[in-house]
Amino acid sequence: MTYKPLDTVVLKRDLPEHGLCEGDLAVVVETYDPDGVEVEFVAPSGETRAVLTLNLLDVRNVAADDIVSVRPA
Repeated sequence: MTYKPLDTVVLKRDLPEHGLCEGDLAVVVETYDPDGVEVEFVAPSGETRAVLTLNLLDVRNVAADDIVSVRPA
């Protein structure tokens, strides 16, 4: 999959060391060849929770049947 900056993606696995769960939304900040993507996770308040460089296998596109929800950190 190819992403570009400002694309919204969904985390595909838990990252408990960062307080993140599968299904959390992120915004692409940068892409790195051949298979890296830097993403920012933001709380509804606008506060940045994490900026991470992940493998493309760790994220997916937002699907038409996804539902957005809010959970405590």
